Amino acid sequence: MTATVTPPAVQSGGRVLAAAGAGAAPRRLTRRRALWVVLVLAAVAAYLGFRTSGAADSDDAAAFRFFTDVRNWVDDNRDSSPLFLYGFNYLRLGVRLLVDAVHAGLYGLGFAGLVAAVTAVALVLAGWRTALVALGGFLAFGFLGLWAESVDTLVLTVSAVLLAVVIGVPIGVLAARVGWVSAALRPVLDVMQIMPTFAYLAPMTLLFLIGEPAAVIATLIYAVPATIRITELGIREVPPVSVEAATALGSTGWQLLTKVRLPMARPTIVLAVNQTIMMALSMVVITALIDAPGLGQNIVKALERVNVGLAFDAGLAIVIMAVVLDRITAGAARRRPTASAGGSRPAASAGGSRPAASSRGHQPVIREAWLAVRGRGAWFAARGLSRWGGAGAALVAVVVVALLPIGEGLPRVSFAAPVNEVTGWVELHWYDATEWIKNTASAGLLDPLETVLTTTPWWLFVLFVGAFGALVGGLRAAVIAAGAAAGIAGLGLWQHAMQTLATVLITIVLTMVAGIVLGVWSARHDWFAAGLRPLLDAAQTMPSFVYLLPAVALFGASRFTAIMAGFVYAVPPVVRLVDRGLRDVPATVIEAALSAGSTPRQLLWKVQLPMARGGLLLAVNQGIVMVLAMVVLGGLVGAGALGYDVVAGFSQREDFGKGLAAGFAIVLLGILLDRLTQGFHDAKGPRR
Repeated sequence: MTATVTPPAVQSGGRVLAAAGAGAAPRRLTRRRALWVVLVLAAVAAYLGFRTSGAADSDDAAAFRFFTDVRNWVDDNRDSSPLFLYGFNYLRLGVRLLVDAVHAGLYGLGFAGLVAAVTAVALVLAGWRTALVALGGFLAFGFLGLWAESVDTLVLTVSAVLLAVVIGVPIGVLAARVGWVSAALRPVLDVMQIMPTFAYLAPMTLLFLIGEPAAVIATLIYAVPATIRITELGIREVPPVSVEAATALGSTGWQLLTKVRLPMARPTIVLAVNQTIMMALSMVVITALIDAPGLGQNIVKALERVNVGLAFDAGLAIVIMAVVLDRITAGAARRRPTASAGGSRPAASAGGSRPAASSRGHQPVIREAWLAVRGRGAWFAARGLSRWGGAGAALVAVVVVALLPIGEGLPRVSFAAPVNEVTGWVELHWYDATEWIKNTASAGLLDPLETVLTTTPWWLFVLFVGAFGALVGGLRAAVIAAGAAAGIAGLGLWQHAMQTLATVLITIVLTMVAGIVLGVWSARHDWFAAGLRPLLDAAQTMPSFVYLLPAVALFGASRFTAIMAGFVYAVPPVVRLVDRGLRDVPATVIEAALSAGSTPRQLLWKVQLPMARGGLLLAVNQGIVMVLAMVVLGGLVGAGALGYDVVAGFSQREDFGKGLAAGFAIVLLGILLDRLTQGFHDAKGPRR
């Protein structure tokens, strides 16, 4: 074998090219830093030269008048316009019929029957452990004295989830198969997910009046984006080899969808249902403000009275319901289709013999596709017989238990009194400390930032956001972010939007500091992660209203109260994402760094955090969305700004136009921050 000798000239040229490439990256990094310095200096100079007095917003902006005119037209034409006579009114009637049917079904089972039914479903779908959780959880509703309220909440949740699945799954499949549909849906879904939950209520009451139909439709709009997006992801992730194998067997497009793509995407679709249930459950509570029945009414009453204990009982019931539904759907997602379990070989179908594989590496995939398209038969029936037998036995048990006089006169267990005692003790003994924290944070962080933002001319802010977006994400991010900022100015709510932005930025900084610290600690210590997990589960399923009560008890009605409520509400997903990002760093990279002599501190700062950059930026993005959701609720506890505008527009007819405009301003603020953080994620690092 003749060795190939590289000429010295080529070797030398290669070294020169390598050196040139290695030197280009630092030069690009230096230019980028120089651009950042120039942008900051130019922004400071422009602000000092053009800052304003921060005059209050007008109460008669063109956008306010337009939205008020829309409301007046709807009120005047509700009973005469074909749009309502043959559109919205029939839609409202259809949703009412669905809610009534679900209500009759759940209440018809009675206390014992519903407990047995949920336990049986959990047993069939997720196993005996989840069945025990479901049994204890639904019994707890009775012991808490919140049975009727819990069932009312479950009725609205089930109704909204049914509609979300019926609408969202087909749209998700279509988006996965047709590119332009996915592209057209993306901005719509972004707006639906960024829009604060409170802001849905005003349009829903305008179109569908108050009550259960409006609550279900508002919940549907809030939850269906998760159904669509996760379903689309599941269909896209079906291995192309399986699709090609099924196509080679002569499958039609319908067979590919129903017998290959949907079955193989089943775990992801069940996950979509799981997330839809969680989002619907959180929204159903807020719809209590538009006269929706259920546990949300208890929480609203507790908020009016600043009764933390009363809210704790209702919040605990919601957490229990969320945990039970989550465990059932998660267990269903983990289940494998019975046709693919075990090691049995499928029998040949009557329509033809089993296809031969062209290569050994593709035999399992082709066999799976062949089984999905052709073979079910006796093998499938044998594998599923025991499960269907268990389902039948569970059904008989449901019928028997439903006829028994169980569930009357259960002893009442309430945590309201001890929780209120603890709250009173904290208010009495921690008053000086909480006042100092509130005043220091307000004077040292919130007030200066708010002053800078509110005295910045809108056009200067738009230019700065455009330049910032261009540096972090390119032209597209710059145009979208600058357009969102200009849209806020056009709505006539500039001062309130800047006050809200100051609150959001402070909350995000606090959230990220706490989230990164807890997330890093959780990723490095499994015992800490195991202890933290149930707390995060409870925090993420607790209704957002509940967070306002302890914040009000500790800090009174103020802007800082909204900051603390948003901080507690947004920390759990940030901790989870940081933990996940650090755990996803390849073990080989960590081993290489340790073998090179890296200390734990160097491993964290030089390896794990840089490689988890995407996860950290996703944590920032999700934190912003969560904080914006709490901004509106902060208007209920003295936070002012856009949150108060939305609340006032919802509750006072004369402020409807301003409130709806404030809802859109929060959406634009969310799009602005989302594009900038996504720009950091999409930006390429220096080439090596």
